[in-house]
Amino acid sequence: MSAIAVDAELDAAGLRCPLPILKTRRALAGLQGGQVLRVITTDPDSVRDFESFSQQLGHELLEARQEADRFHFLLRKRAD
Repeated sequence: MSAIAVDAELDAAGLRCPLPILKTRRALAGLQGGQVLRVITTDPDSVRDFESFSQQLGHELLEARQEADRFHFLLRKRAD
């Protein structure tokens, strides 16, 4: 388990690509730069999607891990 303080959480379990990324983009828009969002998905393609998403938009992917059938991501929003 992570010791990183989380400011918001998004449960995108059961959603298929591209919905987890679209909902993540919307959730990050409501955060300030430097805040952390936890996202939980069940889509195996999420790992690749979140790596690409964070790299392209400048957010920091702090954590990407799998627990059973769920994928957990921590993203720090880039400074505005």
